[in-house]
Amino acid sequence: MAIGERPVIEEPRLAIRQGSASLSSRRSFLVVAVPLLAAVLISAVTLAVSGNILLPFQRVITLEGKMASKRDFFEDPEVQRILMKHHIRVHITSSGSREVAIRDMSQYDFVFPSGQPAGDLVTTVRASKNQYAKVHRPFVSPIVLATYREYADTLRDAGIATAQGDAGPDGPLYYVLDMPKFLDHIHRQVRWNDIGIKDHGITNANRIVTQSPDVCGSNSAGTYLALVAFTWHGKGDEVPDTDPEADERARAIKHLMEQGLPAADVFRTYISPEGKAIAPVVVAYEHQYLSYQVRHRAESRKLDGQRVLLYPSSRLVTQPQFIALNADGDRLGELITTDPELRRRAMELGFRILDPTGQISGDQLTGFLRDRNIPVPSMESNDTRTSMPRLRHLERMISIVGDCPAVEPLPGRP
Repeated sequence: MAIGERPVIEEPRLAIRQGSASLSSRRSFLVVAVPLLAAVLISAVTLAVSGNILLPFQRVITLEGKMASKRDFFEDPEVQRILMKHHIRVHITSSGSREVAIRDMSQYDFVFPSGQPAGDLVTTVRASKNQYAKVHRPFVSPIVLATYREYADTLRDAGIATAQGDAGPDGPLYYVLDMPKFLDHIHRQVRWNDIGIKDHGITNANRIVTQSPDVCGSNSAGTYLALVAFTWHGKGDEVPDTDPEADERARAIKHLMEQGLPAADVFRTYISPEGKAIAPVVVAYEHQYLSYQVRHRAESRKLDGQRVLLYPSSRLVTQPQFIALNADGDRLGELITTDPELRRRAMELGFRILDPTGQISGDQLTGFLRDRNIPVPSMESNDTRTSMPRLRHLERMISIVGDCPAVEPLPGRP
């Protein structure tokens, strides 16, 4: 280096090495990662919209309940989704409504008998033991007889039933059943072939009967028993109001009651392919049938025109009673009675919703059915209204008809 020249310092050379991931690898990573990220974002938005985004961080309580047909409400996925927004999960034990009332309830948060007799039995027994019981009445559903078109048309041709309400493409879905005439045919052991079932394409040499669940465990069977007792005595529209009258009436109607199917299986048997052969006429609730037709139309885009309802001329509306057995159960009872989403969903499941005064709330069910092109049954109550016997007398009749123990004595209840 010459004098006066500045020293030359060689800069270090930095070698830039190609990363291990190729361009194609990066693309593969993005192909996988971007959809996953999008799925996470969509799920977060969905949870936010539904109100469930904080559920993983909030306490969800599981409530134990015992009931019969009203389990359909709590087993509905939409009801479960709405309840989860309120951090509630419900676990159901199936049982006939009367069985609910006479068995131990200590492990449950609530029970949901399908009608007032079983509900009164629960509250009476718990009151006698000074135990918690708070009643909620969210909706009602009439007792009906579910059958098939050939049988309903045969009853119509015999002057025992008349068509009612709007008709579907296959004919009427709803009929009014003349209960005195119907019971008279059962009493005289008339057979289906005797009244012309052959004219409708089938034969059935069996006696005319109505199949119900076991009256010792089921509210629907107990309610049907009360309906039969009200109709079959020839002394005007009255119910027994003494023990001897109740015992006499029960013995008089025992042969009119055909029972034996488990309560949980009666309607499922009815909608099964084998139902027509097993039990042509069964005791059911209106909401079960309406909910079935809603599902059938949604799935097949048509009505099931072969399954129809008979409305007894002596009308008896059953009132399910949600009975909270503790504070958590009471919170759930308040929700299903007052929450707008749950009330609407109950209506969509075929129930007649009650307003705060206990009256049927407007014509929401009528509008819902018409929107889905489902014929609407008469929502009026001009038929003879059946009175329920006092709980004591109903229990005596159940005991005699079903050959099961009556729940006696009933403390604090005549």
